[in-house]
Amino acid sequence: MNIHSSTVRRFISELFKSVFLYHWKEESQHAILDELEWVRHDATATDSDRNKAVDESIELVTAIDGILQAQATADARYFKANCSRAVDETEAQSIEANFLEAYRWQYTHSGVRHPHFGEVLYSLISESQRMRIHAALAALQ
Repeated sequence: MNIHSSTVRRFISELFKSVFLYHWKEESQHAILDELEWVRHDATATDSDRNKAVDESIELVTAIDGILQAQATADARYFKANCSRAVDETEAQSIEANFLEAYRWQYTHSGVRHPHFGEVLYSLISESQRMRIHAALAALQ
């Protein structure tokens, strides 16, 4: 049986389209359930509980950022060592900075900057808590 490559590509594209669509639908359901659980749990929280949660969230994001910084440094070092040309120090620093920016976007900012996430979060916390979160995130720029 001789199948033309464009037929195979179209089939694979349709297959991946279907897989990604169903994965997106499933993840959307998880997000809805997570939000409902978040709001339900918040109804039992005190101001002290929320302050502690904000502190711990900032600690978690800061710890994750430390991991991202280490990964960006390691990946930039690997890239420089395996690049087919010489990379000077200025370019190496730029490569590392770009890795870190990409990792921060992927693992932190894309989530916390999502409009709906912010809307729900900010409906549950005080203005001073919001400012603490903004300050912590601004340090990751």
